[in-house]
Amino acid sequence: MKIEYPQIGICGLSCRLCPNYHTETKSRCLGCKSEGRMTAGCPFITCAIKKKGVEFCWECQENKTCQKWRNHRDFSKQHDTFKCYQKLEDDIALIRKKGLAEFEKLQKIREQLLREMLQEFNEGRSKSYYCIAVTVLEIDELKESIFNARNGYEGSEIKDKSRLLHSILNEIAIRKKYCLELRK
Repeated sequence: MKIEYPQIGICGLSCRLCPNYHTETKSRCLGCKSEGRMTAGCPFITCAIKKKGVEFCWECQENKTCQKWRNHRDFSKQHDTFKCYQKLEDDIALIRKKGLAEFEKLQKIREQLLREMLQEFNEGRSKSYYCIAVTVLEIDELKESIFNARNGYEGSEIKDKSRLLHSILNEIAIRKKYCLELRK
């Protein structure tokens, strides 16, 4: 079967915002449906792609009654793994309403903002934090945060630049009741 959206997970997660997608090591993941991941033991790959021939769980005829997908979505309401699941339900709703092309377009914008954060503000310990921030915050909030961090710091110390962006993002998170850490 032809995979059209390798950076959108079978369950609806955005691979573009995952820390493992933004690494330069051999363990770099190019998306849940990339060639390297297709051989992994993911139950969604096995069920949706290999058994049912659909690219996404919501395309399956059994999606409304599938306990595996329901459990995954229920888990995502309270917990994360190495990837932030906090917006999974919102993302699925957006995809159903506006389509995959629109969702992917928005994820590319988020990914570009993440790349800017990683290039300019990552002191070596903030990748997961920034991945969560670009998943959870609104695009306009992210753009404004980066702008304010760029304009609010005149030095060159990456740790200080990172601290400033963290404080700006944390302030938004507190005000909007966002969670900018993995929920275990």
